[in-house]
Amino acid sequence: MDLNRQLKNAITTGNLRFGQRQALDACARGEAKLVIFAANCPTEFIDELHASHPEVTKFRAILVNRELGIACSKPFSVSTISIIDAGDSDLLQLETNLE
Repeated sequence: MDLNRQLKNAITTGNLRFGQRQALDACARGEAKLVIFAANCPTEFIDELHASHPEVTKFRAILVNRELGIACSKPFSVSTISIIDAGDSDLLQLETNLE
């Protein structure tokens, strides 16, 4: 799966949230279906989110936060993306790759 293409598709047709605080809020409200982490997202944050919300699918991308921001057409680094609605993308087919 081409993550860059699927992210662009999801941004235009779905509902995404960017950032760690937004991820915590979306998971706490039960809205997040998938959380994508940048390769250099702090391990402490990932562990915290995984422990508090084990029901949410979590995927660590191979892109660092700056590259993830570029993939999302954002003028800033993005360490975390919460997928509320994937729209026409295939992002929800990603499986957890964290241990």
